[in-house]
Amino acid sequence: MSASEQAMRLETATIQPIALDLRHGTARDLFTVWFGTNIMMLTIITGALSVTVFGLSFVWAAIALIVGNLVGAIFMALHAAQGPTLGVPQMVQTRGQFGSFGSLLVVGLVIIMYVGFFASNLVLGGQSIAAIVPSVNVIDGIVLMGIASVAGAIFGYDLIHAYARVMSWACGIVLALAFIWIIFVHGLPPSFMQRGSLTTTGLLGAISIAALWQIAYAPYVSDYTRYMPADTGAVPAFWASYWGCSIGSILPMVLGAMVGACIAGEDITAGLAGLTDGLAPLVFVVLSLGMLVGNAMNIYCGSLSALTFGQTLWPKWNPKAGARAAAAVILLCVALGLAVLGKDSFLVKYTDFILLLLYVLVPWTAINLVDYYLVQHGHYDVASFMRADGGIYGRVNVPAVVCYALGILVQIPFFSSPMFTGFAARAMHGADLSWIIGLIVTSPVYYFAVRWRGAGAKSVRALEA
Repeated sequence: MSASEQAMRLETATIQPIALDLRHGTARDLFTVWFGTNIMMLTIITGALSVTVFGLSFVWAAIALIVGNLVGAIFMALHAAQGPTLGVPQMVQTRGQFGSFGSLLVVGLVIIMYVGFFASNLVLGGQSIAAIVPSVNVIDGIVLMGIASVAGAIFGYDLIHAYARVMSWACGIVLALAFIWIIFVHGLPPSFMQRGSLTTTGLLGAISIAALWQIAYAPYVSDYTRYMPADTGAVPAFWASYWGCSIGSILPMVLGAMVGACIAGEDITAGLAGLTDGLAPLVFVVLSLGMLVGNAMNIYCGSLSALTFGQTLWPKWNPKAGARAAAAVILLCVALGLAVLGKDSFLVKYTDFILLLLYVLVPWTAINLVDYYLVQHGHYDVASFMRADGGIYGRVNVPAVVCYALGILVQIPFFSSPMFTGFAARAMHGADLSWIIGLIVTSPVYYFAVRWRGAGAKSVRALEA
């Protein structure tokens, strides 16, 4: 089968374990799927926050964005090894820590996150299309972007990987051209290096937003490695995912910081268009096409999570490609409604909500990684994931649920967002350390809780039997 034929092949599996004879691909594919996914307008705008919101100079903004992405990508990439080993989506594997019903809270929150990111990209995509083609209004652009994005979720895994490979080259080249054009053709304004200053609050805020950007990908990762051969290896999978996602995020974020330091206002989309001048149509066309990769990933992962939620409630249900397509269309309609109804103010409000939502992912990723690497050492009874009673993992794993709740509670004093700022964050002049506190507290508490109950030994004995 040729590469093009494989890409257009309809994926029949959904949340079921992938058989060994269906495994294919190499760790190299993980670099392009994460590199190509991140080069989009939402990443650029996120990077610009380091200057426009956190008030840093360009140099310190770039340093903060690099540090945040490199640190956050560690946690994201550690999930990469789980897919080839277990062959199931990330949210199905979460049953191994929380139990079948205990995992539903996390799965539900993750579905909301997918829809939110998808709707955010639809708004930006609609605005970009309207800017490129004046005869198309923003709403029409949103709808066109949504319809084009759903194809990836319907055809599935191979099409998304193939599209990401192509867009990695296209978006990477255009991003390089944008840097060159702004610096050498348009030129940086005289005040470029004078705008902003170094503050502890701004530096920590920018580091946090970059780190949380990476951690937000943690629920995605195994969905795009579960078809990899079982002998892919944890180390190659880690580094391919790590460098793909970190470099693919750092470059557009630094571009966003550069744009933010060049313009007077906070309209980064208009600022990028002005700074790239004659290159702007090419930049926005390619970035809009590149956005389809992230959109397809959001709706694909959202569909798998929705099917995981449904299969937990109805264990005898065995969803196939048709169910994934139906879930994708339903999620598309929800995201379109959010994007169209809130296109004028949605991005600002939902960005605040997403930031709070990401806080609840921090204790989940701590529990998942500690359990996989330090407790179970990668050995799980995959058959138990699909059982109505949760198999050896039960319906609810109380220590995991309690540690998860604790991980959220200890972060609250350190929250720093327009929606809510905790007393500890206020005492530190708005510096956001919540995600660090969540990781530091949740990880050891969960480890000692499950070791005390002998959960790891229990799982190993079940596998040996």
